[in-house]
Amino acid sequence: MARTLAHFTITESGDDYLLHIEDEAGETIEITATYDQLDLLVEAIDAHLDEDAEEMDEVEE
Repeated sequence: MARTLAHFTITESGDDYLLHIEDEAGETIEITATYDQLDLLVEAIDAHLDEDAEEMDEVEE
């Protein structure tokens, strides 16, 4: 079952980054990611948000 995102932080850790992702129950996971991995994540999020925005614009018209 999917958990609901409550909070997240990204901090530098040497050459990598640490992602702390907390769900609404207070459970936290810690993930190490490279710059390139975070960049891919940002690109994927932007692509999905752009698609959603286009769909919303079509519905409003």
